Amino acid sequence: MHEGRRVAELLRGQPPRTAARARRASGLALASTVVVALAGCNLGPRYHRPDIAPPASWVTAGEPNAPEWPSTDWWRGFQSAQLNDFIAQAEHANDDLHAAIARVHQADAQRRIAGAPLLPSLALGATASRARAPVISIGNSPVQRFATGNDFNPLLSASYELDFWGKNRAALTSATASAKASRYDRTTVELGVLAGVAGTYFQALELRDRLAIADANLDNATKILHGLRLEEHAGIATALDVAQQETVVATVNATIPPLRQQLRQSLDALAILLGSTPQAVDVSQGTLDELGQPPVRPGLPSELLTRRPDVASAEAQLMAANANIAAARAAFFPSISLTATGGFESAELAGLLTPANHVWSIGAGLTQPIFQGGALVGQYQLAKGRYEELLADYHKAIISALANVEDSLIALQQTTELVQRQQQATLTAQRAYEFAQRQMRAGTINILTLLNTETSLFSARDALAQAKYAHLQALVSLYQSLGGGWQLAGEPL
Repeated sequence: MHEGRRVAELLRGQPPRTAARARRASGLALASTVVVALAGCNLGPRYHRPDIAPPASWVTAGEPNAPEWPSTDWWRGFQSAQLNDFIAQAEHANDDLHAAIARVHQADAQRRIAGAPLLPSLALGATASRARAPVISIGNSPVQRFATGNDFNPLLSASYELDFWGKNRAALTSATASAKASRYDRTTVELGVLAGVAGTYFQALELRDRLAIADANLDNATKILHGLRLEEHAGIATALDVAQQETVVATVNATIPPLRQQLRQSLDALAILLGSTPQAVDVSQGTLDELGQPPVRPGLPSELLTRRPDVASAEAQLMAANANIAAARAAFFPSISLTATGGFESAELAGLLTPANHVWSIGAGLTQPIFQGGALVGQYQLAKGRYEELLADYHKAIISALANVEDSLIALQQTTELVQRQQQATLTAQRAYEFAQRQMRAGTINILTLLNTETSLFSARDALAQAKYAHLQALVSLYQSLGGGWQLAGEPL
């Protein structure tokens, strides 16, 4: 309105040339108003988060006195300096994490590319030519004449596509959501790597403990065998007693090579997670009993959606697909582009940049797709199909996250009880073995009873080490399923 009033005032009482300029200004003002109005059009569907109601509470309750969500440095609760060092090394050298960071950089570059059409493009060019051409003759003269001339032409050109239907803005929105998804994916990879380091380290400690138990069992069984052989020479024990104990010794001895193999393989797996060679990684100290037992308890299931980076990534990809639908729909409508060039043109290099040699042009173009062989329809259907696929993926990500927490909670609860029961079983087996040894010396039981209690003790010790490892793995799994202390926040882009 103000622009129209100003143009009307200019039209009154102005010279014809000035009035013509005013009319052109009025036309430009009207065109600008139309551009602003149409530029606000958005043909795409507005994104709404799918309504997937989480349960009100967990099936399995956590520890009552534990904090509701883990901290971002959850691994420090195990009170292991070596684990802390391994985690720090993995954060700096893990190859999967480096690849995820590189994918973030790629997504940022794609976002920059997608945002470029929203800005005008400028190009500077300059040409210089010298040509010889025939001169058009006037009259009946048969003489062929030629003229030689120069042409110098520096030009600055600009172009801009008016985003009437929001196609370019939708493409930028999609690229922005994809960039956010790449950041969430990086966090998911990092969480998996750190959980893998902790779990593999605990496995190495478990195998070292089991090897120590096997060596102690072998040493104890060998001592008993030596005593039975002495008793056989004295005529107290029989050859069958010695043979039975030899079987125990051989059985225990056979359990050692597989444990050594598994230990070496776990160290190799740890080296891969640390981004190091197998020769550079070793776990030569520490036991499972020296580790801390950090308490952990989940918050409300409804809060889990903002605590899991994989769920956030699934939603970001869904938002990107929604924006792609808008871009595909806008492709059906005409595209309008503005172009302008300005510069100088002269046959002489001297005086090229004088006002007399100034040249310029402006233009506008409209392109309306009419027949594309079904490509635009196919692209639109493809975008809608992709959205439906990612909607199913998002739903699965949510229910999988809830199931992960439930699995980890029940595993933690049951492995806690398992460790307690296995500790009791080991104590009982130890007492039974000590009773059997005393009664064997007193001659009130035979060697078979001693062998049975001995085998039960060996098995109980080994099972206890495995139960402790299973409990630690359940703790790590719960930390991971709860998002490892991560929380959804605005990602700077």
